[in-house]
Amino acid sequence: MDLKFQREAMLDQLKERGVDDLRVLAAMRTVPREAFVLENFRDDAYRDSALPLTHKQTISQPYIVALMAQALELKPTDHVLEIGTGSGYAAAVLAQLSREVYTVERVGDLAISAAEVIRKLGIQNVHIRFGDGTKGWPDEAPYDAISVAAGGTSVPNALFDQLAIGGRLVIPLGPVPESQKLLRIRKLAKDRYVEDDLGNVRFVPLLPDTD
Repeated sequence: MDLKFQREAMLDQLKERGVDDLRVLAAMRTVPREAFVLENFRDDAYRDSALPLTHKQTISQPYIVALMAQALELKPTDHVLEIGTGSGYAAAVLAQLSREVYTVERVGDLAISAAEVIRKLGIQNVHIRFGDGTKGWPDEAPYDAISVAAGGTSVPNALFDQLAIGGRLVIPLGPVPESQKLLRIRKLAKDRYVEDDLGNVRFVPLLPDTD
């Protein structure tokens, strides 16, 4: 199959669904999603759906990756924290939009495979750590933006603390995966914030322990 053609078709779908940030669209065009999916799903790489990874994890659908990237309102100078590296695809997209991306993955095998794919693609501003994502990556804080690719019932305190004043945090929240909402939380002061509801989503759980 012509993956380049499929990638352009994906971009058309993203535009139809309201993704209009030109930098985000350019990043989605640049990063080859087929490099991050399992081999037997390569032909489905640009279908607008989540695809399975190992360890009962998934790679998010292109629309969700683009929606979250757009919601983060990234500038080329921004430092970004991502929780839930997964395949590494979203981190690679964020890397096109920011200065540095620090991403934490709780499954060691996924962290290793994501790092390998990102290295092969020559992306040098993504840093991957194996560990507990609910604790963030305090050594590199504060962050201009934080993207959380797993759902919970509340924002972990460590992540809000590591977000810079004026920073944006995008996270799915809800009591169960079936009733999550994607929220953008803008930090106005140490204990003040505003929320924007970006719609209904479904993500794997945000878990505190490591494998």
